Amino acid sequence: MKDYTIILADDHTLMREGIKSLINKVEGFAVIGETGDGLELLKLLKRNSPDMVILDIAMPGLRGIEAAREIHTLYPDIHILILSMHKREEFLSMALAAGAKGYLLKEDSGDELLQAIEQIKAGKTYLSRALASAFPNAIIAICRGDHKAAPDPLTPRERHVLQLIAEGHADRQIADRLGISIRTVHRHRASIRSKLNLKRTADLVRYAISQGYTAGLP
Repeated sequence: MKDYTIILADDHTLMREGIKSLINKVEGFAVIGETGDGLELLKLLKRNSPDMVILDIAMPGLRGIEAAREIHTLYPDIHILILSMHKREEFLSMALAAGAKGYLLKEDSGDELLQAIEQIKAGKTYLSRALASAFPNAIIAICRGDHKAAPDPLTPRERHVLQLIAEGHADRQIADRLGISIRTVHRHRASIRSKLNLKRTADLVRYAISQGYTAGLP
């Protein structure tokens, strides 16, 4: 059976060495390249075709989120696992929006790293267990892949309204763009919040990004 191949991108040599040693001990996994620079990573990918890139958010040359976006665009079949010290919600949202299939903290255990790789290899999305209590249930469900088993609770009109909210449009702008009254926009907002059990606008935006609504709707 072909090995599941991985390239490491982290500007801390000791971190890379530790991860490489851990992964290479597992039968069926193989680290085939490493770099400490985002731009060098893109050059490395021109010469190699790994199954996964494990990517630090903070790197010289090209930062992790930008690198993830480039990789997802140029090599959509490569899985991206973000490794970060950042626990703030916006970093997870940006990572998912950039095409990452997983988000781990540098403080997480080696066993969890291997679990994340296995989950992503199986076609799922993985979120660090240490962050689970810090995110809305709807976002956690998306990160665990649970949303695939349930139908989208929003109507096409509600998805369109949520897309415009996520893109930063005010209620009056949404009303004008869709040709509806501002009162109707308010009703859609209330319905979206109720269905998703998300109260803050920031959480609605994160949900929209995670679901891919901001990529464009019919």
